[in-house]
Amino acid sequence: MSGIHTAAARLPDGSGQVPLTVFRPEGAIRGGIVVLHESRVFPPALLAFMEVLAAEGWLVVAPYLFHREFTEDDEVFGQNLFDDVDAAMDWLVRSGVYPDAVGVIGFDDAGTAALIVAANRRVGAAVTVAAHGIVQPLRPDVPALVEAVRNLQAPWLGLYGEDDPTTPTGDVEQLREAAGQADAPTLVIGYPGLAHRPDEPPVEHDTADPDTDPAEAAIIDARRRIFDWFDAHLR
Repeated sequence: MSGIHTAAARLPDGSGQVPLTVFRPEGAIRGGIVVLHESRVFPPALLAFMEVLAAEGWLVVAPYLFHREFTEDDEVFGQNLFDDVDAAMDWLVRSGVYPDAVGVIGFDDAGTAALIVAANRRVGAAVTVAAHGIVQPLRPDVPALVEAVRNLQAPWLGLYGEDDPTTPTGDVEQLREAAGQADAPTLVIGYPGLAHRPDEPPVEHDTADPDTDPAEAAIIDARRRIFDWFDAHLR
């Protein structure tokens, strides 16, 4: 049955389960996509984006990364991150998705997590949006992305806003150069402003014409690149 559902995936050590938000395509399943997000409540724009991914034929799962006992400022990295992603990937495989047809996408700090996953796990493709911690690590137990990207085991697409103070343009350029040393295809794209985010509400514009509105054109281009990246590498 298509549409949004909830499910649970067993953790690799058998200690419990990670809750999943699931979007199923209406027709045949082309592959699976694990969505990582740092929000404890998925915003409507992110849910709408996952629905669009499912409409493209992907079985989409978003593990709830905060199912353990956390304080408000905690984030999920280290073994907990790998366990949750491994559980979500195993759930997809058990649902009929081939392992090499599983991709991962993440946003902000969860984008950092998605890149680290792609450097440590055999996923089919990875996309990160505004991944932080490029030169300076987010935490002592999290590698800087300029280091992690060299160990990529999957094709990686990184999207950044050129006006984002948390990801300075100079840092993004260092990341682009470091990615060139990876043994996997990589592409880093920068957009003017901050209006390329498929997981956030669209910016209010006087016009919605992509030919005259750079912000509208950016979000359309970003979505197209995400879809094309998964289309090209999840086969």
